Amino acid sequence: MAGVYKLDILESEAELKELLRQQKTASGKERVQVLYLLKTQKAKTVSEAAKLIGRNRGTVQEWLAKYRRGGLEELLLKKVGGGRKRKIPQWAEKALEKKLEKHEGMNSYGEICEWLEEKLGIEAKYKTVHKLVYYRIKASPKVARPKSVEQSEERLEAFKKTSEKT
Repeated sequence: MAGVYKLDILESEAELKELLRQQKTASGKERVQVLYLLKTQKAKTVSEAAKLIGRNRGTVQEWLAKYRRGGLEELLLKKVGGGRKRKIPQWAEKALEKKLEKHEGMNSYGEICEWLEEKLGIEAKYKTVHKLVYYRIKASPKVARPKSVEQSEERLEAFKKTSEKT
């Protein structure tokens, strides 16, 4: 008979209900809900379950095939998007982070671009380096402030002491 499924749902109704409550994503809830509907006999066929949750029968069958293969872990496994590869790989990002942590640091984003190309062989645009350093690493090039040759160390220390008290 078409639409009849042969699936042994290992979890109890109570476990499925609790799991349904714990789900944080809509897709996770839908998938557990299908198992719950079939376990409680509220849906006797895959087509009925699909209709009740508003999904295509083929989609529900794919979910059930995942459940057969690997249980709940496989069913609730989130897909990781491919996306574009980063211009500056993770290992280079860590090396740059270590370099920026050092006392001498770097003077500008342009200098960071040059360092990446010379030392690590990675060509990256200024904008890419800026976004990486400023937004991801949350760092900035260390730029030394100009210091007057006439500045007195004693007066500087005195200023520091008096400014801390106020």
